[in-house]
Amino acid sequence: MSTTRRRFLRTLGGSGSLLFGLPALADQATVQTLLSKVKVSSVDKVRIGLIGAGIIGHYDTETALKVPGVELVAVCDLYQGRLDRAKEKWGNQLFTTRNYKELLARKDIDAVLVCVCDHWHDHISIDALNAGKHVYCEKPMVHHVDEGLAVVAAQKASGKTLQVGSQSASSVLFLEAQKYLKQGIIGPLAYAEAYTDRNSANGAWQYTIPSDASPKTIDWDMFLGDAPKVPFDPVRFFRWRNYKAYGTGVAGDLFVHNFTGLHTVTGSLGPKQVYAVGALNYWKDGRDAYDIVTGLMQYPATDQHNAFQFFTRVNLADGAGGGSGTRFIGTEGVIEVKGNSIVIKHFKRPVAPSIGGYDSLESFPKAMQQSLLDDYNAKYSADDRKMKMGDEIVFESPKGYDARLDHMINFFESVRTGKPALEDAAFGLRAAAPALLCNVSSDLKRAVDWDPVAMKLV
Repeated sequence: MSTTRRRFLRTLGGSGSLLFGLPALADQATVQTLLSKVKVSSVDKVRIGLIGAGIIGHYDTETALKVPGVELVAVCDLYQGRLDRAKEKWGNQLFTTRNYKELLARKDIDAVLVCVCDHWHDHISIDALNAGKHVYCEKPMVHHVDEGLAVVAAQKASGKTLQVGSQSASSVLFLEAQKYLKQGIIGPLAYAEAYTDRNSANGAWQYTIPSDASPKTIDWDMFLGDAPKVPFDPVRFFRWRNYKAYGTGVAGDLFVHNFTGLHTVTGSLGPKQVYAVGALNYWKDGRDAYDIVTGLMQYPATDQHNAFQFFTRVNLADGAGGGSGTRFIGTEGVIEVKGNSIVIKHFKRPVAPSIGGYDSLESFPKAMQQSLLDDYNAKYSADDRKMKMGDEIVFESPKGYDARLDHMINFFESVRTGKPALEDAAFGLRAAAPALLCNVSSDLKRAVDWDPVAMKLV
């Protein structure tokens, strides 16, 4: 069970406790029902096909199979060893193929998990929608920004569900943070920041390469697709995230999670301007993707929120040990999402302005000082001069909570009922675009303007 803890409020600089007007959620303990506990009917099976049986393909499939009524029918991958492993793991009855179109042609498949390299996301998602399949597409939804509107159009025309696989949109932590922000407990949002840092070789995508990797066991031409033609290279195949031709680097892979969380909490459609700097500082192993990117975005005011700035960073060689976190900073407090918890610190500013201390008062003649102090004391009470601090509020997710499972449950609920997906193609593009534009800005060495409503470059 998750918990919200609220202590007594205290007054800074004074004794005793003060209660000031807090939103209802902050006034009482709340119990959050996990989305993972929502009962899903298993009467109608949803039969799925996995396209891309790599690391995330295994994670997504294992999670999908925890949802009642979901059955794995087929697996597609370009490396024979992964097809063999799929049958070892999920049964010899599986249909396996290196050609995803053979999988899409099957009538017994209702939905597909698209877990391939980034430069194939749009092609396979569109083909799957056109084939009448529901789609769970891993993030980022597209390889390049200009591919996004075609996916949005294909989803709309198909009438099928498309959910992008960035689980922050279903996370109980970000949904709880959304409630607090909407209640105004930290005042108007002024600034947000999110970081995802790593310090290991695996975290920098130096994945293990099988000993039998060769043109015989891998369909290299299919892998390349619309990327430049180059000779067979197993490093590029198994570590594709390190290359711009197939992946989107730290921005496309990890910034997307940061934007998804931000947009979920704020209801924002995206920034109007993106500026970023990127570098390849440490992992000089033949890759051409940056291993550190820092981005700064300006978000315009909307009906959902006032204007604010967003700072985000990924560093794949972080000597501090790595980690991740998100902070929403308002004019009267901060919501921090980190690990398995939310911590909220908040206050109410004094009614009275400051006087004295590091102030110009001392530079005035003594008579003027006294006159100003007399006026100030007559106008403001002792209570008016106090900053009223609310004690820390903590929300913790249960031990073992899995946002990916909630995200899958939401996907299959949408498949079964037609209910709109939490992270449909439009949401997916609005999260992917500013991330991908960080790469563009880094390459161009200038800011890039974006229309978050029309979802296009300005």
